[in-house]
Amino acid sequence: MFGEKISKKEIAQQRLLENKNTGRRGEETAMIQHDLRGEDLERTGRGSDFRVTRRNLFGEIKERYLEEVKTGKSKTSKLQNETRKKGNYKVRRVKPYFY
Repeated sequence: MFGEKISKKEIAQQRLLENKNTGRRGEETAMIQHDLRGEDLERTGRGSDFRVTRRNLFGEIKERYLEEVKTGKSKTSKLQNETRKKGNYKVRRVKPYFY
């Protein structure tokens, strides 16, 4: 009744933008958590978000794996599922610190 009428397309665009921003905040939260643990992070481009390297006190590599950060009820994509099948891959659910 009052204000402008918003089309369904604009509502969908706003929702997509909000989901994208929530995902980025979730990745930033995961980055902070890994930094606090002293783990090395390398940004990957396809199929996962990060390559995580855990080292022992002597600097030797203890564990290395790919990690996909998810927020809320988001699902993994087809490419992420294919990457997961190769092994050494973890999906991590995070609640973003920043809103």
